[in-house]
Amino acid sequence: MSQPAAHLPQRPPRAFEWRAFIPLSAAIAWLGGGSGWAWWLCAALPVAYLLTASVALFAKIHDLRVHQLHAAGGFLGSLLAIPALFIGGGEALFAGALSAWAFVTAGRIAVEYEPRYHGASEPEARLSVDAKAALDETVLAYFVGVAKVPAGSSAEAMCLEALRLEAVLKEQGWAGDIDSYHQTPRAPEAVVAEPQRWRGIDYERISYPSGFLPRPELPGAAAWAAHPANPRMQLRVFRHGGAPRPWLMCIHGYRMGADWMDFSLFDPGWLHRKLGLNLILPVLPLHGLRRIGRQSGDHYLDGDLLDLLHAQTQALWDLRKALAWLRDREPGAQVGVYGVSLGGYNASLLATADADLSFVVGGVPLADVARALWRNLPQVHERFYAQHGLSEARYRDILRPVSPLARPALPAAERLHLFAASADRLVTPDHPLKLSAHWQRPVHWYQGSHLSIRRERVTREVVELAVKSAGWK
Repeated sequence: MSQPAAHLPQRPPRAFEWRAFIPLSAAIAWLGGGSGWAWWLCAALPVAYLLTASVALFAKIHDLRVHQLHAAGGFLGSLLAIPALFIGGGEALFAGALSAWAFVTAGRIAVEYEPRYHGASEPEARLSVDAKAALDETVLAYFVGVAKVPAGSSAEAMCLEALRLEAVLKEQGWAGDIDSYHQTPRAPEAVVAEPQRWRGIDYERISYPSGFLPRPELPGAAAWAAHPANPRMQLRVFRHGGAPRPWLMCIHGYRMGADWMDFSLFDPGWLHRKLGLNLILPVLPLHGLRRIGRQSGDHYLDGDLLDLLHAQTQALWDLRKALAWLRDREPGAQVGVYGVSLGGYNASLLATADADLSFVVGGVPLADVARALWRNLPQVHERFYAQHGLSEARYRDILRPVSPLARPALPAAERLHLFAASADRLVTPDHPLKLSAHWQRPVHWYQGSHLSIRRERVTREVVELAVKSAGWK
């Protein structure tokens, strides 16, 4: 597995964080700006988050959660100032302006206190970059806030199951021989196609039984197989009529999988109409119509940490089965893969199992799930897990069979492409750097964040470079 990205010297800490006055001022503006239940309905969350962040900053506490709450308070204060205008007038405008200032400041502080990595592009000290980073922090506040982290007896049981899972992987030889762990799917049968339309473009929704069953020897296998909606695979297919054209498989990120979200990220108007490509967009396990919780993606990166091994094993199976379906219908089809975030992880994982891909593009790609989860794990949980034998390093070893860093990519190196964000707060720069070192390929950086990907020029340039390098254009 690739070595961690090397750290550069950390920026000197400040003797006094004067910027704590900014969220404090915004909170005071909300507290003194109006009265009545309608005003306090708007003010409650911004005040709570902004006061918490300001006190923590004054106390020189730079925990990741502080920056997330700081950004979330500023975001909510800016947003809720709009309805508050009808209640408090100028006071709401003043509170909203200070909240917006606090929001941007949260992005700047978070970026400044992030470790610096050798080979990563330095985030520029610009208002636009700070705002993009702050939006990432706001979304992280939501993700971490709603995450179902095992606690109490469930946490202890999970740690014991982790040790048992590790033992089974070693006993069966799957920890060392990853190829023998993964099963090869056949082309699906009983395929159902439903015609759909999006912004004047016709496409098909394809569904069929996934056919995936986790290895029965593994803990949690029976529970995973019992999920009701997850076993049915879903694809969205955009196909041109006439002569065969190249195909681009687009793999969505965490908590996506709904058409409106995926099509805004992988724009059919650009990829299908302008570039002339056929598109195939799979829905990852537990996402979209396959979800088993209230939200798309529930129990994928939250809940029982051991579920992730089954989720990623099925994700690779499902992606390979989708390619088997495509190649069965169109022998000799040229297929490239473009994945973003969690989709970038799965695209790079697919590259370890399919040598016939024309190219792979990893956009702001997650590369080390254990690092990403432990980074946002509450300290009390981290200590408890460690006391019961489950550390970040051990969890990383458990996930080795589904890590894109554990096996070489099979397509030639020149067919592998990466882009990443210098101020990414969800997938920090060490992730694309690890994948870059593993692939021996450079990273194309843009001055933005995880969520600004839709508006960044570099993202389209890298995809167009991959298409051109494959001889498709």
